[in-house]
Amino acid sequence: MAPVSTIPDTHTNMPAALVFEQFYLDCLSQASYLIGDRTTGRAVVVDPRRDVGEYLESAREHDLTIEFVIETHLHADFVSGHLEVADATGAAIAYGSGANTEFASRELRDGEQIVLGEVALEIRATPGHTPESICVVVWDLGQPSAQPWGVLTGDTLFVGDVGRPDLLVSAGRTSEELAELLHRSLHDKLMTLPDDTIVWPGHGAGSACGKNLSTEVVSSIGEQRRTNQALLAPTAEAFVAMVTESQSHPPAYFRFDVHANRANRQLLDEQQPVAVLTREDLTRHHEAGGVVLDTRDLGSFTSGHIPGALFVGLDGRFAEFAGSVINPEQNIALVCDSGTEIEARNRLARIGFDCVVGAHVLTAIDQHSEVPLQSAPRKSFSDLVDVDGSNDYLFVDVRQPAETEGGMIPTAIAVPLTTLLASVGDLDPKAPTLVYCAGGFRSMIAASFLRSHGFANVSDLVGGYGAWTALAEQ
Repeated sequence: MAPVSTIPDTHTNMPAALVFEQFYLDCLSQASYLIGDRTTGRAVVVDPRRDVGEYLESAREHDLTIEFVIETHLHADFVSGHLEVADATGAAIAYGSGANTEFASRELRDGEQIVLGEVALEIRATPGHTPESICVVVWDLGQPSAQPWGVLTGDTLFVGDVGRPDLLVSAGRTSEELAELLHRSLHDKLMTLPDDTIVWPGHGAGSACGKNLSTEVVSSIGEQRRTNQALLAPTAEAFVAMVTESQSHPPAYFRFDVHANRANRQLLDEQQPVAVLTREDLTRHHEAGGVVLDTRDLGSFTSGHIPGALFVGLDGRFAEFAGSVINPEQNIALVCDSGTEIEARNRLARIGFDCVVGAHVLTAIDQHSEVPLQSAPRKSFSDLVDVDGSNDYLFVDVRQPAETEGGMIPTAIAVPLTTLLASVGDLDPKAPTLVYCAGGFRSMIAASFLRSHGFANVSDLVGGYGAWTALAEQ
């Protein structure tokens, strides 16, 4: 009988002096942490996102002083807020060995302890996902016999998975070499902790930093020892094969974010208003080569949008999808629903896209503009049945490899959305093109991208691959 998965009670045996808060960001599947000691008021923030107001507010509520920003590694999937926290608090920034940052940072050595008071943080070097990766063990020193209470595992160990070793942050090292290091880190540094040690990972399901992450964002060492398939690999060779095969294609912006996290970049002011743009401003912006990014919902965009606009709806994984189809150096003019302008700007800033020039709120006035709104062409399979020459369509599947392994529409070519920016030159802009995904959201992003790049006849498939399989089963 398979073991039953259980979520640990994180309040059980929590050190009396410990202040501990997990901040989970669904749209990036990213977790960050505030750790403090009530007896001294000293605190650290681990892996903060760039809009740092929540950490500062929580520290004030608990009467804590943030003294360190600890980064478990150089992140690829978001730009961390270490510089913003340091600017606001005077905290020192700390990384594992080999981060080589352009700004002043402290190197954390394997086995080093940061004693906050009755709470101590032990640094364990865990290279594998990246060479400089570390994990942070939280110790309770307030008991006669010190015990580890929890461990912040960064991207080394997730709930149900482990960090992938093949991202571009690892320049100069092969994924196989890093996978071998990751295997040793997991078994020599993390699996030596007691079973009841609580696991606090850096990501949950949906993150491109792993492939089988659980929807749970807390576990225990014992639970992972029993149920995590990567940890159950019988040999190091089997582990290496498991974690290097069938990984998704990461979004195009990952390489950019690694460099941004090492750089002495500009700071984000998360409260700064976004400049107001007119329709005329959008036209001039687009003619100058800028991106007009429509952040409204799918139905609104389909019904009517600014000609040439790129669709990435604010709901869901907005920044990740935007970072897949926009170059970080491109100037971006937003089209938004009223009241969402700052949120859209900040969510782009979380991945280092700081080139937002302003926002236009689409209203009924736009319907009467000299340049009318465009509707987005969509097709269903019932439409295609009645269209002569429908077999001439180029079908483009923008799903990830793990999805296309389960089947594709015959004659379709696979171009994952996360690779579309680099692959657009391989597609024929004159060919009638039909884009599909699993359900219709990613395909609309891809179709709008292709139209904005001069593809004259592009539609997306309503219902996606699911609609095709349903039709094939009839």
